[in-house]
Amino acid sequence: METILGIAVDGVAYGTILFIISVGLSVMLGLMRVVNLAHGAFAMMAGYLASYGMQSLGLPYGLALLAAILLTVIVTLPLERLLYRRIYGGNNELQQVLLTIGLTFVIIAIANYSFGPTVKRIPLPDLLSGSVSLGSKTIPLHRAFVIGLGAATILGLWLLLERTNFGVRLRAAVDNPAMAEALGIRTERLYTAVFALSTGLAALGGVLGAELLPLDPYYAIRYIVLFLAVVAVGGAGSILGSVVAALALGILDTAGRYLVPNFGEFFFSAALILILFRWPNGFFHRRAA
Repeated sequence: METILGIAVDGVAYGTILFIISVGLSVMLGLMRVVNLAHGAFAMMAGYLASYGMQSLGLPYGLALLAAILLTVIVTLPLERLLYRRIYGGNNELQQVLLTIGLTFVIIAIANYSFGPTVKRIPLPDLLSGSVSLGSKTIPLHRAFVIGLGAATILGLWLLLERTNFGVRLRAAVDNPAMAEALGIRTERLYTAVFALSTGLAALGGVLGAELLPLDPYYAIRYIVLFLAVVAVGGAGSILGSVVAALALGILDTAGRYLVPNFGEFFFSAALILILFRWPNGFFHRRAA
């Protein structure tokens, strides 16, 4: 029973981190038709900034988290204006791959040169370092915090997309960009806002997930496959699909590591192949956010 509960808690926490990071990638792919392979590098950038802020500047955890998210968005917005706008629309996938993978290697080189090749830690505050009782089992408070913040993120995204004027305009731009522009919707501003939202979510996940996805200069290369797997299984542009895919893959991967650790990521990869064989466009395929 304790093993099952451990798999459930760790798997849901792991899946929540995958969701927070991957959902921005999914929305960008669904709206702007961009396979942003630099998405993991943006998450890594925020993790490094938070680690530097806490360990070198002495910032408290909450302030370091907010500063890392804001700085990551501010640093990457010029890239959207100068580079990403040239590849929106998905007409040249090779150009997208070369541009975004090139950005990834540039960020990796900067991180390696500036901070060295060692793993960077983000120390947890005392408030998140303890444990909470769940019946006969205790779970780390940080896991509970991650799960709670993930649930708040899902609710926030739903409210933003379904209950605000921004969401209405965004869905109109996704369904018919030409008609949306004809009606006076500034799609370029929408794209910039979605890019900032996507990068902010990646930054949030990069900082929160440092305990589960360790930060080193090759973070962006090592984990981008996981983030792309969530998008592929959930369906590009689907918030609900990202939730289901991230939790399913997170729990499956955790169960494999608990029960048959010698097989590594075998079950994760096998499940991914089977799912995409049965549902080649993902569980909740749509071309909208």
